[in-house]
Amino acid sequence: MRGPAITNALTIDVEDYFQVSAFAPHIARSDWDRQPCRVERNVDRILEMLAERETKATFFTLGWIAERYPSVVRAIVAQGHELASHGYGHQRVREQTRAEFDADIRRAKTILEDLSAAAVIGYRAPSFSIGAENLWALDCLADAGYRYSSSIYPIRHDHYGMPDAPRFAHRIRHDLIEIPATTLRVLGRNLPSSGGGYFRLLPYAASRWMLRRVNAVDRQAAVFYFHPWEIDVDQPRVDGISAKTRFRHYVNLGRMEQRLQQLLADFAWGRMDALFLDRSANLPALGH
Repeated sequence: MRGPAITNALTIDVEDYFQVSAFAPHIARSDWDRQPCRVERNVDRILEMLAERETKATFFTLGWIAERYPSVVRAIVAQGHELASHGYGHQRVREQTRAEFDADIRRAKTILEDLSAAAVIGYRAPSFSIGAENLWALDCLADAGYRYSSSIYPIRHDHYGMPDAPRFAHRIRHDLIEIPATTLRVLGRNLPSSGGGYFRLLPYAASRWMLRRVNAVDRQAAVFYFHPWEIDVDQPRVDGISAKTRFRHYVNLGRMEQRLQQLLADFAWGRMDALFLDRSANLPALGH
């Protein structure tokens, strides 16, 4: 199925392998600085792939990474990509008080803007951890000067998700829009169709079919995401994790870069701000 010529949003969550939420019980935050960090080489490779295809993307970047690797931030902006915020320390929103969350998103925004000399208006919560129980976070984002969020995943998942949330971009506060990661509606249920571990697990043809269907049937731009560590086959292995966590993190890492190359060839891609903010006034208003 070939859909209309729709430009989709390509997004990268800039964090390293030891910062993923599933590893939090095994790698203390206080030990992060002692881990071998591989984010520079991985982001450089992603930037090379995007340059080869003349493709622009949005990089949701941790403030912790930006502080230690400012060259990463500057390279992203210098090559014409959007720099956005992934918060400071990759702590799930539900694990923070309102005051802690507010401080986190403001700290990250300040760091990113100071390093890049560019306005940072987009935010994605670690592990899509904004949901029905903490929608107050959206007020914090609007008050801090963010113009859009990509933090509510309208699926049912064991660690996150808000399955009854709207599937596509909408105005969720007067001065804030929510741009969810893409899902496919099948038999009354939203199926994740936007990257991450599902993209590595499923055959590439299945992911391509789902994205094409969203373009052709829903006539909507898709929002796809991945992480720099997902192209890093040689990343250090973390000991003591469960079989479930091991499978989710390491499955098909060796196939990821080739699949991304094919994805870049099969679809048109662009930045979140360019695709959604210019038409934000026409988006449906769906507050919660």
